[in-house]
Amino acid sequence: MTSSAERSTPPSLAGFTVAITAARRADEFTALLQRRGARVRSAAAITMVPLPDDDGLRQITDALIADPPDMLIATTGIGFRGWIEAADGWGLADDLLAAFAGARVISRGPKATGALRAAGLREEWSPQSESSAEVLSHLQGDDLAGLRVAVQLHGATDEWDPNPGFVDGLIDLGADVVGVPVYRWKAPDDPAPLDALITGVCAGEVDAITFTSAPAVASVLLRAEGIGLAGPLREALAETVVVYCVGPVTAAPLEDIGIASVQPDRMRLGALARLVADDLPRRRPELDVAGHALGVRAGSVVVDGAVVDLSATSLALLKALAERPGEVLSREDLLTVLPAAGDDPHAVEVAIGRLRGALGVRELIATVVKRGYRLAV
Repeated sequence: MTSSAERSTPPSLAGFTVAITAARRADEFTALLQRRGARVRSAAAITMVPLPDDDGLRQITDALIADPPDMLIATTGIGFRGWIEAADGWGLADDLLAAFAGARVISRGPKATGALRAAGLREEWSPQSESSAEVLSHLQGDDLAGLRVAVQLHGATDEWDPNPGFVDGLIDLGADVVGVPVYRWKAPDDPAPLDALITGVCAGEVDAITFTSAPAVASVLLRAEGIGLAGPLREALAETVVVYCVGPVTAAPLEDIGIASVQPDRMRLGALARLVADDLPRRRPELDVAGHALGVRAGSVVVDGAVVDLSATSLALLKALAERPGEVLSREDLLTVLPAAGDDPHAVEVAIGRLRGALGVRELIATVVKRGYRLAV
């Protein structure tokens, strides 16, 4: 049996609903959030083109072996490793690495550096910011005219470039750029789960949404536009749903449309889960109501540490009262969230009675005679 002490210290994300869009490691991320008490709604925003089946990558690999590059730029660890593993599956790994033997090697960050070194390559430079912009800035003073530069790209889609302006910037410096699109993404074969997730975000059914790759952000935005929800989605992300991104590269497509996001100090899945657990409760603090702790979430409420599921009608009533805590809302005000009640004020009394019963603490909602109802803060 649960003690009162245990009930007073629930998991940090108790009652919160968090949407995740990850395609890779979705089960792991779900477990990290659920361990902290969250309810998770998951739908992969993208699917990955299997590397062994990527004819385009094979053709580019053959071309680089035949005509080795003067410079290699690795942008992601998983992308570069995947490329080498794919080449190994085709029996070309040794030939590809030999083609890089005489090239200058640039790494965009520590993960890419680790993958390069694991393959026996040594980088000459890597930016502290892990940004493509700093790589371009670093190369500004070099004479790249006529140099063949292989750029390992990651997460490209037909509609979206993960490093906007980077390849063009190298071309402007005179380089002959060979783009290597590793791990190309496409929209899910079955869009129904993603459509349901987007609809739920627009309807205020989640407290937060998480993104672990920029292609996933792009896919969600494009799909929302395709099903006529681009406007409602942007409004929800800007006003009611907290957006968490694993890092600045992931957040870039959101920043382009003016949507702010919260990011961890380290671009890791565990760090992102900890950030959500620490940050979201601070953004949605509990209310002190009639001596009880009341947390109003997107899909449920928490009363003194215990998660309480309410009907859609009861939750809508409570959210209306919580938006203006302590203020009296008239029966007419509350009728606006009870569309099926028409203009019958008695329906509000019935609905408030059901809400009180579901909460289990009747004094949370005070009746103000001849005026209406309020949260007893």
